Amino acid sequence: MENEQFYGEVEADETYIGGKEPNKHASKRLNAGRGAVGKTAVAGVLERDSGQVKAQVIENTKRATLKQFLAETTKDDTIVYTDESSSYVGIPREHHTVKHSVGEYVNGEIHTNGLESFWSMLKRGYMGTYHHMSPKHLHRYVNEFAGRHNNRPLDTRHQMAAIVRGSIGKQLRYKDLIGQ
Repeated sequence: MENEQFYGEVEADETYIGGKEPNKHASKRLNAGRGAVGKTAVAGVLERDSGQVKAQVIENTKRATLKQFLAETTKDDTIVYTDESSSYVGIPREHHTVKHSVGEYVNGEIHTNGLESFWSMLKRGYMGTYHHMSPKHLHRYVNEFAGRHNNRPLDTRHQMAAIVRGSIGKQLRYKDLIGQ
């Protein structure tokens, strides 16, 4: 499933992970604005038929980056639903948008609510469990939450088996975890 491309109808969106500037220690503040400043971008797609999610840390949310992400994660004949971000203009897929800026979140079948739900779970994990996800290891947290989301339909025994299968041959040494 990891390298398979999604098809059919998918929702695509991006979010930012990181602390709020006013909540940071004065020495850690960037004082460069608000919103996404100092945060790390994460892009995701959700396949509506299967409910499966793919998400990954991305360098930025510019058109070229999101276009490449969608090309890698979806087939050519996929129908993509997004918000009105100009970064999605011209993607080589059938494309429909909702306009969050005017209060439109659903227009018939056009919405990104499934993926927004995934983002809320990721951010609840950030705020409620981990309290900090360093940019260096953010991809690990994103993969963990995508795996949890994708394994939800399985019973507990099969979820545990999937976790064990996924950990075979993988290790994270302490010096790699904290290495300078």
